[in-house]
Amino acid sequence: MNGANALIRTFVDSGVDVCFMNPGTSEMHFVHALDDVPEMRSVLALFEGVATGAADGYARMADRPAAVLLHLGPGLGNGLANLHNARRAKTPVVNVVGDHATYHAACDAPLQSDIASIARGVSSWIRTSRSPETVANDGAEAVAAAHGPPGQVATLILPADVCWLDSPGPVAPAARTTPAAVPDDRIEAAAAALRSDEPAALLLGGTTLRAETIRVAGGIAEATGAKLLAETFPARLERGAGIPAVDRIAYLAEFAQMQLDGLRHLVVVDAASPVSFFAYPDKASDLLPEGCTLHVLASPEEDAVGALRSLADELGAAPSTSAAALQRPDRPTGALTAETMAQALGVVLPEGAVVVDEGNTAGLFASGLTAGAPPHDWLCLTGGSIGYGAPAATGAAIAAGDRKVLNLEADGSAMYTLQSLWTQAREGLDVTTVILNNGSYAVLNMELDRVGAGTAGPRAKEMLDIPGLDFVALAAGMGVEATRATTAEEFTSQLERALATEGPALVEAVLPSTL
Repeated sequence: MNGANALIRTFVDSGVDVCFMNPGTSEMHFVHALDDVPEMRSVLALFEGVATGAADGYARMADRPAAVLLHLGPGLGNGLANLHNARRAKTPVVNVVGDHATYHAACDAPLQSDIASIARGVSSWIRTSRSPETVANDGAEAVAAAHGPPGQVATLILPADVCWLDSPGPVAPAARTTPAAVPDDRIEAAAAALRSDEPAALLLGGTTLRAETIRVAGGIAEATGAKLLAETFPARLERGAGIPAVDRIAYLAEFAQMQLDGLRHLVVVDAASPVSFFAYPDKASDLLPEGCTLHVLASPEEDAVGALRSLADELGAAPSTSAAALQRPDRPTGALTAETMAQALGVVLPEGAVVVDEGNTAGLFASGLTAGAPPHDWLCLTGGSIGYGAPAATGAAIAAGDRKVLNLEADGSAMYTLQSLWTQAREGLDVTTVILNNGSYAVLNMELDRVGAGTAGPRAKEMLDIPGLDFVALAAGMGVEATRATTAEEFTSQLERALATEGPALVEAVLPSTL
C-alpha cells in the first residue's frame, strides 16, 4: 500500500468520505488511489474556488468536513477566496495541497512556491507530510484539527513522493477536542445583565442558530424582555414556519446602529460584537452603542449551546412556544423586480429547502418574504468574498440528500465561479440556480455613494456596469437546462418548474438595474 492509499483510507475511517478536487501532476497518485477506496466520493471541479466553496457548503449541511485536493501553491491561491469564507463560517475543511516530491524542491521548478505561507491566512492548522510512514497519522490529525472547536481549515501539504512510496497503512481516527464548558460565573453575569431591567439583547451566531437552540434563546428573550438578534451573515440559519423569528443585524452600519440603539447590555453567544463591514469617513467602526456593556456568554471554542441552556435554567426560562406562522405571500404579477422576485420565492419555496444566498443587492427582500415559508435552511456569505454561492450550493446538495437546494446568485458574483454548473450537471445534483441579473455591480454603485469620494463621473459608473451576460446560453454550454424570465408571472412559473425537476436547473431573472 502506498502513502496515497493509506491517507485516503484514513480519511474515510475518520468520517471524511467526500473530496472535491482540481488535481494536477503532483496529485496523480492520490487520484489513482481513489479506485482502491471506493467509499471516498470524488467530485471534480473545473476551478479551485469551486472545490473549496463546495467543501464549505457540504460541511455546513453535513456537520462534518469534506476534503479538498488542490494542485500546488497556484491551485491553493485560486481556492483562497472560498477558504476565507469557510474560515469566517468556522467550517471544518480538510485542505490537501499537493507539492513537488521532497527531493525535487531543491530544483526550484517553475511551480515551486511557499505553500505554507499561502495557506497561513486561511488555515488554523498547517502541516507538511514528510514521509509515507507518517502520512496517515498526519491525515488523521488534520481531520481532528478541522473539527476544532471551532471548525476550521486544516491544510495538509502532500509531497508527491510521500504518496507514491510504500506506507505501513492507515491509522485509527485521532482524538478530537470537545468544546470547553462555560464557567458558572459567566452564566450568572449574563443572567444578571438580562434581569437588570435595562435594555438588553441576545446576539446569536455559529452553532446556536439551529431551530432547537433558537427556541431556547427565544424563551430567554421572552422571560427577560431582551431583543433576539443573529449575526449579519450566519453560516447556517434554520428558519421558517414553526421556528421563532430572529432579526439579523443589518449589513449597513447605520441600520445596525438603529437596531442596537439604546441597549445597555449585549450578550453574545458564539458571535462577535457588531462592527461595520468597511470604514467610512466620519462613521463608526465599532457599532456597540455608547454605554452598552458587552457580555461574552460563550466564545466559538466553547459549548455555546450548553451555555444557552444553562442560562435558560438560571433564569427559569422555558423554550419559546411562539414561532413564525406558515404564511406565504400572494402570487406576484406584473413587472419582475427585486421585490416581486422575492415574493415568488416565498410562494414556491418547498419544505426542507436549503437556500444558499448570494443574492447581494438584488436579494434584499428575499429573507423577509420567505420568513413564513415552510421550515428551511439559509446559508450566507460569511466572509464577504463573492463567488461563494454556486460552489456552496454544489457541496450542500451532496450533503443534503433529497432536499431541494436553491441558490440565489447575483449576476456579478456568478461569473466568479460559474464552472459550478458543470459540476452540478456532471454529478446530477438537485440545485436550482436563480440568477439575479440586473446588469450591474449594484452594491458597489451604492458604496460609491457611501464612501464620501464625491459625485461619481461617467467613467467610474461605467466600471460598475456589467451588461450583456447571457446566462441561459452560459448554462446550456455547461449542460444545465435554463430559462429566462422578464415578468413576475414568468419567473414564478419557471421557478416552480425548475424546483419540480430532478437535477440542476437555472432561471435567469432579468431585473431593473436599480431597486
